[in-house]
Amino acid sequence: MQLKRVVVTGIGAITPLGNDLPTFWQNLQNGVSGAAPITLFDASRFKTRFACEVKGFDPTTYIEKKEVKRLDRFAQLAIAASDMAVKNAGIEGNVDQDRVGVIFASGIGGLTTFQEEVISFAKGDGTPRFNPFFIPKMILDIAAGQISMRYGFRGPNYAVVSACASSTNAIIDAFDVIRLGKADVVVTGGAEAVVSEAGVGGFNSMKALSERNDDPATASRPYDKERDGFVMGEGAGCLILEEYEHALKRGAHIYCEIAGGGATADAHHLTAPHPEGLGARNVMIAALKDAGMHASDIDYINTHGTSTPLGDGAEVKAITEVFGEHAYNLNISSTKSMTGHCLGAAGAIEAIACIMSVIDDVIPPTINHFTDDPELDPKLNFTFNKAQKRTVRAALSNTFGFGGHNACVIVKKYVA
Repeated sequence: MQLKRVVVTGIGAITPLGNDLPTFWQNLQNGVSGAAPITLFDASRFKTRFACEVKGFDPTTYIEKKEVKRLDRFAQLAIAASDMAVKNAGIEGNVDQDRVGVIFASGIGGLTTFQEEVISFAKGDGTPRFNPFFIPKMILDIAAGQISMRYGFRGPNYAVVSACASSTNAIIDAFDVIRLGKADVVVTGGAEAVVSEAGVGGFNSMKALSERNDDPATASRPYDKERDGFVMGEGAGCLILEEYEHALKRGAHIYCEIAGGGATADAHHLTAPHPEGLGARNVMIAALKDAGMHASDIDYINTHGTSTPLGDGAEVKAITEVFGEHAYNLNISSTKSMTGHCLGAAGAIEAIACIMSVIDDVIPPTINHFTDDPELDPKLNFTFNKAQKRTVRAALSNTFGFGGHNACVIVKKYVA
C-alpha cells in the first residue's frame, strides 16, 4: 500500500508567550520567559508560587459568553487554538466534513473543575448537589468533541492521553489516519490548564516543581547544573494536518511536511525516566525509521528538556547514542525554558516551535543557562541563551510522560 504524504496547512497557538502564532514565535526567538507569580489562585501557602500562565486570555473572543461557564479552561484554550488553526487553513465550509477528523489530547483534562466541584460538595450539607456540566466539563475527551461539534467535522474523533507525551501521540495518530487514507484532514494537538491548587499541590508533593520563588523568570533551567525541577505551564497548540494532494487541489498554503513519528515505553518507573535513556533512544530510532530518514538528516532537536536533574541527563545520553558523531552537528534546545512544561499540551506547542524553526531557519534558545553541568557533554550545542540562525532541513520533537510514555515526531521542509 502506498502511504499518502501529510502536510501542515494550519497552525493555532495559545501559550504563556503569546496568544497567537506570530507573538509566540517572536518571543521564543527573543528568549522571553513566560514564568511569573501565579494569578489564577492564591498560591501563598504553596512551596511553588509561580508558573507559566497564559496571560490576557479572553475566552469570549472565541466562545459565546453563556457557553464559557460550561467549559473548563483547558477546553476553552483548545477551542481558541483550533479556531485559529481552522481559519488559518481555510477549511471551514471548504472541505467534505465527513472526511475531517479531530484527534485532540490532554494529559489531565478538567482538573480545576473536578477540584471546584468536590470542594463545593464537601462544604455543603452532605446533599449530593453537583453542577450538571461537572462531568462534561471535566472529561479530557471533551475538547475533541467540542471542536468537532463547533465545525461539524464528522471524521475520526477522539482524545489521546499519555501524560506529557499526549499531544505528540495525537499528532502521530492524526498523521497515521491521513496517510492510511481514513481522512483527508485532521485537527490535532493538545491543551492543558492545571495551574490550580490541586495541580501545583500535587506536583509539589512529588518534589517535581522548581521552588525558585525569588526569581521565577530564571527558574526553568534545562541542562544547567543548578536545575531544581520544572515550571508548570498551560496552553494549547493546534495543527491542521492534511493529505498532500487534497491540500494542492484546494490551493492551501503548506507550512511543512510531517515526515514520521514513533512511540515507545520505558517500562521502568512510574515517574522517573530510564537512567540510560533507553525508551528515549528507541523512540527516536523508531521515528527516523518511520520517516525513512538517517540521523544525519536532522538539524534540530526540540528536547523534552524539563529542567529536572534526572530527565535532562537521560535524554542527552539517548541523543548521543542515536546520533553518534552527528550529535555535535545538531542544535539542541528546550523551549520549556521559556514556556514552562505545558504537560499534555507540550508536544503540540513544541511541534509548532519545530515547524517555525524549519520554515524560518532559526533555532530558538535554551534560556537561563548559568552553570555548565559536568555530567553533560560540553561539545553538544544546547543553543544556550540566544537563538541561532542555520538551515533547518528537518527537526525532531521529543516528549516523554509519567508512566514511561515516549513520543517523537519529525517535521521537514516542504518540497513540492
